Amino acid sequence: MAHLEVVQPSGPPPVWPALRAEAERTAGQEPALASLLYAAVLSHELLVDALAFQLARKLGDGELNAMSVRDICWQAFYGDPEAMTRVEADLQAVFERDPACKGYLQPFLYFKGFQALQTHRVAHWLWSQGRETLAFHLQSRMSELFQVDIHPAARVGSGVFLDHGTGITVGETAVIGDDVSILHAVTLGGTGAQRGDRHPKIGRGVLLGAGAKVLGAIEIGEGAKIASGSVVLRPVPPHCTAAGVPARLVGCPPGAEPSRTMDHTLAEVVYDYVI
Repeated sequence: MAHLEVVQPSGPPPVWPALRAEAERTAGQEPALASLLYAAVLSHELLVDALAFQLARKLGDGELNAMSVRDICWQAFYGDPEAMTRVEADLQAVFERDPACKGYLQPFLYFKGFQALQTHRVAHWLWSQGRETLAFHLQSRMSELFQVDIHPAARVGSGVFLDHGTGITVGETAVIGDDVSILHAVTLGGTGAQRGDRHPKIGRGVLLGAGAKVLGAIEIGEGAKIASGSVVLRPVPPHCTAAGVPARLVGCPPGAEPSRTMDHTLAEVVYDYVI
């Protein structure tokens, strides 16, 4: 019987080996960046240590120096067994969904959406440990540096892509599921001054277009799409598209994965009811 060769399906390369290989190649091509690449990537054996260094390099300031920030990041990443799995999924999400992204090195060093999200993950861990003031300090630095403002209490899943990042605002009781893609100037906010649960719950695989405002303790169903510039005040069913001010449904294509395809187009048929 002839031997049948099993061909494994191709997928994204392993994050850390690929990131190191990109750094080595770039250091040879751009000697001016060799020192940065060595300090941020090549001098570390593990992704967790490289990320802690990179965030410390960005976030350290006169009130909280870089060494202190790196120690805090280590505490957060080593204190959460799932932390680096989420980080790798976030990097893969950028690589797979952003056509301008050439590899893992680019978002790791330069994409403020990715860096802001990892800063939030550290701040959220601090919040969960009751270290709220320090969590707020990191939130403030994140807002100042990256123009992304995510409350430390907000819960964010893995494989999340913050494209461009500028102007993204996420409230205290918001929940963002796995594999969500969020473009710039998106707000997940409340509708008043009441306390308690008051922010949106974003399901798995949702795409939030640039400038979209989702307000109130409402649910955006799995695989839904919110068109750019829309204002959503009521729940959106799974796999449906909402557009407009106020938003209304413009289609519910079965099996859609808008967060992965980054498809911002709208159906031509518009239903005549407001959501």
